[in-house]
Amino acid sequence: MTLQTHARFVTLEGGEGAGKSTVLAALREFLLARGFEVVSTREPGGTPLAEQIRGLLLDTHHEPPAAETELLLMFAARAQHVREVILPALQRGAWVISDRFTDSSYAYQGAGRGLDAGFIAELERRVVGIAPEMTLLLDIGVAHGRERTRGRDLAPGGNGPDRIEREQDQFFERVREGFLARARAEPRRFRVIDATRPVDVVAGQAVACLRELAET
Repeated sequence: MTLQTHARFVTLEGGEGAGKSTVLAALREFLLARGFEVVSTREPGGTPLAEQIRGLLLDTHHEPPAAETELLLMFAARAQHVREVILPALQRGAWVISDRFTDSSYAYQGAGRGLDAGFIAELERRVVGIAPEMTLLLDIGVAHGRERTRGRDLAPGGNGPDRIEREQDQFFERVREGFLARARAEPRRFRVIDATRPVDVVAGQAVACLRELAET
């Protein structure tokens, strides 16, 4: 099976603290203002079953899953997400913006955990089958990003870091390089945005990329 690219499918990627949620909101507002239907979603998650899998993946109270278990759970959630949310929305002409998609598996379970990229690609072909037209990679240094998440976790009502957020800096350095390697390998699809800048500047650049796509 070859991957099918969908023109109205956009994904956001990046390490911890990159500001994806803020950028997603700006992209959604841009499209809604132009009269489009927009489905904004996230991974792992996006459906009731996939959200339950997310809980298993990020919970800090059970034994840590093996790298292969983590990868397969990610793809189980993604399969449900694609079939229940993403494909139906694209088929009716809506735009779909997802906070993370398959590139995260290449970065986190591939580069981060050391799993074979060929195995991930096989799962992508057989289980997912679709790819975004554009991926916005919000790039930020590990120390800077972790400082942002630390402030978020310490804020009133914060739940503290989840299981993956508790990984060591070396893990996140590998993840960051994994994302950048993906961007270098697919320059037509990726737009790399410097996420160290003020959030309004980052969101503005992301919206400019989306505007270019929407007007083509």
